[in-house]
Amino acid sequence: MKYHPIDNRLFIKNRKNFMAQMKPSSLAVFNSNDIYPISADSTMPFQQHRDIFYLSGVDQEESILVLFPDAPKENHREILFLKETNEHIAIWEGEKLTKEAAFKTSGIKTVYWLQDLEKVMFELMTQCDTVYINTNEHYRASVETETREDRFTKWLKDKYPAHAVAKSNPILQRLRSVKDQIEIDLIQQACTITEKGFRRVLNFTKPGVWEYEIEAEFMHEFLINRSKGFAYTPIIGSGNNANVLHYIENNQQCKDGELILIDAAAEYANYSSDMTRTIPVSGKFSQRQKDVYNAVNRVKNEATKMLVPGTDWAEYHKEVGKIMTSELLGLKLLDKADVENENPDWPAYKKYFMHGTSHHLGLDTHDYGILTEPMQANMVFTVEPGIYIPDEGFGIRLEDDVVIQEHGEPLNLMKNIPIEAEEIEDLMNK
Repeated sequence: MKYHPIDNRLFIKNRKNFMAQMKPSSLAVFNSNDIYPISADSTMPFQQHRDIFYLSGVDQEESILVLFPDAPKENHREILFLKETNEHIAIWEGEKLTKEAAFKTSGIKTVYWLQDLEKVMFELMTQCDTVYINTNEHYRASVETETREDRFTKWLKDKYPAHAVAKSNPILQRLRSVKDQIEIDLIQQACTITEKGFRRVLNFTKPGVWEYEIEAEFMHEFLINRSKGFAYTPIIGSGNNANVLHYIENNQQCKDGELILIDAAAEYANYSSDMTRTIPVSGKFSQRQKDVYNAVNRVKNEATKMLVPGTDWAEYHKEVGKIMTSELLGLKLLDKADVENENPDWPAYKKYFMHGTSHHLGLDTHDYGILTEPMQANMVFTVEPGIYIPDEGFGIRLEDDVVIQEHGEPLNLMKNIPIEAEEIEDLMNK
């Protein structure tokens, strides 16, 4: 891995918190992701399943974690099953985790090779009544592929049909949404790498550059700072491309007078950052562009203040909508009649700001978190309002990542990334 080793106290604590919420006489299983094929002998780069990483720190394919807090044998309360390394694998792929390295990474003492899985699982299953399976219940999930986790669940339920089944996901949704300080530090590192990429791009951008060249500048900076690269597929949208919310082609030339919407950020140690900035190709905003830009920035700043413990996610978005409506009236994009006659299910402001303002951030860019429950301290959220005006040929979105505090306004992990219009102009014209 490119990233520095993570203090295994994080994973020890995460397992302890998870097991404290398990039913008596129960066992939980977590699988690594598959390495997904492309065609012939090509594969996609491996991405570890975030749940097994969260609970163990193991960042390797064909790994399984078993938690059994009531196991009669103390050494069976936490178990890792790993693919056994050998000389052939070491030569062709590089060494896999040894038992000693797995302990150092995870803090788990009991490590078996995968060939022992069925034998050990038989013993464990005779000693428990309930098995926790790990299903994906994220509110944005749309999965068509049968995962390694799915196949294991089928095998387990078929082989042990008399066991009660429980779900790991509700426990993980709550645990993962509230960050440990070690996690916040890792997200901060991802944000710091993103800052370096953005400052590089400010120096690079000028009329005539191509969107993909800007993407390449980010990637260069991310890789030399121990990131695997982008936390999500980057959006580099110049001109009217900014009005396509998920524009990812990044293949157009950036022209004088246009704005470029940049939604691109680094990952670090599997933790995501998520940044959006909008910059002028020429290094100078027009007055109209600056007026809209400053309106979006004001909405972002006011929305951020509302992210405090106890805030309801749905009510928060309604309040942000009111602030945005006021700004759109000031920009003459809406008039009083538009607001008075609006559909409550699709308010007038949605014509220009049609997406949400905030989502959880962490091991996933759209991270775990139960949106019907109040916000808590140490949750990490994005704040990302936007105004999109196809008729005027530009769209503006601004986005920072913030940590909810026990008291007061959130901590902005992107406070060092330039955002004020004048600062952007100054840096681009140095």
